[in-house]
Amino acid sequence: GDMLTAALLELLPEPEKFVERLNALGIPGVEYRAVPCVTCGIKGTRMEVLVNGEEECAGEHEHAHDETHIHEHRSAHSHEELHEHCHEEHIHDGAHEHGHEHEHTHEHACGGHHRHAGMADIEAIFARLDMPEAAKADALAVYKIIAEAESAVHGVPVTEIHFHEVGAMDAVADVAAVSLLMHELAPARVSASPVHVGSGTVRCAHGVLPVPAPATARILEGVPIYGGEVRGELCTPTGAALLKHFAAGFGPMPLMRLEKTGYGMGKKDFGDRANCVRAMIGEA
Repeated sequence: GDMLTAALLELLPEPEKFVERLNALGIPGVEYRAVPCVTCGIKGTRMEVLVNGEEECAGEHEHAHDETHIHEHRSAHSHEELHEHCHEEHIHDGAHEHGHEHEHTHEHACGGHHRHAGMADIEAIFARLDMPEAAKADALAVYKIIAEAESAVHGVPVTEIHFHEVGAMDAVADVAAVSLLMHELAPARVSASPVHVGSGTVRCAHGVLPVPAPATARILEGVPIYGGEVRGELCTPTGAALLKHFAAGFGPMPLMRLEKTGYGMGKKDFGDRANCVRAMIGEA
């Protein structure tokens, strides 16, 4: 989610002003920071989301996470297409993949006690945000995809699903940001590459689980996915839900006249494989 936010942000003419707009949304305790960085020789942006002054821990998976790749494209009325894609394995040959920030098996890095929020609390937060109703509706739809997946995986009603405080606010921040960016860019069509989910295991609140995590796998049903040599979680529930909601299809990059490219960088270092999401916008 944060990588997709950063990639979309780079497509805007004045990204700094948009970050100010994000910080004015009114998400409790959340601060957005767009930080320039270079990965594998590629200049891009890393979006830091601070909740009460701290970033979500790399080991905290919980029920609300993010990351994934999307390549969107506009067509329809504007005949423009926004084609975003995450890639990290085939970045040099144009394939669409994405890196994520969770190691193959990791412990929770943060200590302390945090409250948990239910779906009703999340809906109340979105209801108060200073953003267009259409973008707010998209954000709520994405979050409901996450909640329904968690509900199915854990075998409990959506009303009984609770999100870890920091993870929940981090996900709310990512979902709100991507929804607002999509509203701002207004693509007529969105396409995404097949989703690289990673491999190995990930330590979550419920123990060590295989990649993709159960909620992610549930959300990605019907979506083309694949694994690979990268050991770690390359797609989380939040990222998967963003793709599921916004992408009209998954496959090769569509034919378009490219206008601009954005790179959203992740925190983890995969050596010679760039951990980034690439967003491309153009005219069909």
